Amino acid sequence: MTKLYFNAEDLGQISIGAFALSVPISFSEEAWMLAANLPVLNLVLVVVLSLSFIALFAYQSVFQANIKARVWGFWLRILLAYALTLLVVSVVLLALDKWPLLSDPLLAMKRTLLIAMPASMGAIIVDSFDKE
Repeated sequence: MTKLYFNAEDLGQISIGAFALSVPISFSEEAWMLAANLPVLNLVLVVVLSLSFIALFAYQSVFQANIKARVWGFWLRILLAYALTLLVVSVVLLALDKWPLLSDPLLAMKRTLLIAMPASMGAIIVDSFDKE
């Protein structure tokens, strides 16, 4: 069945996938320190890699290399998957008291974006279950 929309099932699958991969990494002090020491240019590269790989996976798996009639749906799924991943990662870090948004917003953003790299892959992979 062709899906041109984003529904509650997709929301749940993306959240579960993002949570599954963000939790073990969020507990790692190495991830916290790497985020603190990572230059912004490298962080931009991490975001570009994240978006590129989830787009590639979505194109091949979720959309089965057929996006001609669903280009907007394709890009919407990628952006929503990444945004939801960022939200899930932020909540996990907040629960661990490792998301210092008020005291150090740059560090909070860096930790979120770094941990979102593997979490976004988990999100899009779980989202690909039972598609088409």
